[in-house]
Amino acid sequence: MLFAIICTDRPGRLDLRQQTRPAHLAYAQANAAQVRHGGPLLGEDGTPQGSLILLEAADRAAAEAFVAADPYARAGLFESVVIRPTRIVFRDGALVE
Repeated sequence: MLFAIICTDRPGRLDLRQQTRPAHLAYAQANAAQVRHGGPLLGEDGTPQGSLILLEAADRAAAEAFVAADPYARAGLFESVVIRPTRIVFRDGALVE
């Protein structure tokens, strides 16, 4: 099942995000088979203020466990995390449904 994971950083924590980024990227690479898409959510000024991940997981509990083990989450970077099941209807400009 595919999940959209939307994480919002705690205000004023860009330094923590930058310090933790290498571990976060290593974690994402170690789980590359599950991560369909991932990247930062940007503020109006272009600085990262959160994360968006499309994750393939067996169920919601597995998606929650993935987030809990992320170095960003373990460092306390996130103010909030939303996990929603989703499905892909369009990919690369083509209807895939």
